[in-house]
Amino acid sequence: MPFVLALIPARGGSKGLPGKNIAPVGGVPLIARAARAATAAGVDRVVVSTDDEAIARVARSAGAETLERPAELADDSASSESALLHALDVLEAQPDVVVFLQATSPFIDQDALSAAIARVTAGTEDVVFSAAPSHAFLWRDADGGVEGVNHRSTERLRRQDRPPEYRETGAFYVMDAAGFRAARHRFFGRIGVQVVDEADAIEIDTPADLRLASALATSRRGGADALPGIDAVVTDFDGVHTDDTVTVTQSGEESVRVSRRDGHGVRMLREAGIPLLILSAERNPVVSARAAKLGVEAISGAESKREPLLAWAAGAGIDLDRVAYLGNDLADLPCFDAVGCAVAVADAHPAVLAAADVVLSAAGGRGAVRELAERVLAGRTITQEEPT
Repeated sequence: MPFVLALIPARGGSKGLPGKNIAPVGGVPLIARAARAATAAGVDRVVVSTDDEAIARVARSAGAETLERPAELADDSASSESALLHALDVLEAQPDVVVFLQATSPFIDQDALSAAIARVTAGTEDVVFSAAPSHAFLWRDADGGVEGVNHRSTERLRRQDRPPEYRETGAFYVMDAAGFRAARHRFFGRIGVQVVDEADAIEIDTPADLRLASALATSRRGGADALPGIDAVVTDFDGVHTDDTVTVTQSGEESVRVSRRDGHGVRMLREAGIPLLILSAERNPVVSARAAKLGVEAISGAESKREPLLAWAAGAGIDLDRVAYLGNDLADLPCFDAVGCAVAVADAHPAVLAAADVVLSAAGGRGAVRELAERVLAGRTITQEEPT
């Protein structure tokens, strides 16, 4: 089978939008979205080339390998090709196909990417890149005014009477590896277009682009942000039911602050017959006290949360694939891997945000549990209304 290597150059020095490559869209950092898309498309290896440790950390959390990008290849004048060629040389990689992805495209279509890889692997084309069809009338400055670029100003054909043109989206470029090494440029030989939906063809360069992408990511969740197929909910305590702060009195007594909204969310789940477990590494009696008041089970003082989670689900006869786990910090990651729906609060650790299937809009201690409860219950409503 051909060896397919995905390379994602992601430098940290963006001036137009600082921190661009780890900016969250739909709660997931851009670099993580790109790495996940490559993995979902079936590539054999995903490598992120970066000069920024924050980018590298999030990329690794998303399952990618990382490669240190030299400073001279990470300034404004450096080309993406230079970073790709450096990666191929340093990795001593001998792939048959190189997939160049850009993290600034948040909605990489994994099916389109897979199709593009198949075309290059089959030898149909040497390069296949993502592009969106366009029927736009383009104009440019000219002496004394403007002139049409792709049309005559006196001839206004209907959309259906004009063949489409293609706008390069920048999301991915799939290349024959040997041909790319020889040409040292992303375009060479036989070039093909992999058509993607115009709605997916957003490239983030400015704050306005980021706002638009975030709005689209939110709208795509649909169904009142519903989470269907959830039979049970498990949550961490500190940083989820609380804002992760502790008040300590002079006598050494500790207290935490919780949200009444979250308490109501727990009651909503309980009344709907959805089991909820609070699972905490904290040994403070406040955990069991809060759980008792809410009328739910709690396990506290757990050094490793995964084993108690597995034992609880097995004892209750609950399928882990139908469990939503809500967490905020690194200790929650083993539980994320065990359940069907990993959920993070809005202010979770970057690695947790990258690993989450869902990122809530509310922060820990500020309504996150209530938000998750509403989405789980909305998912149940949708499931019940689906025709059989």
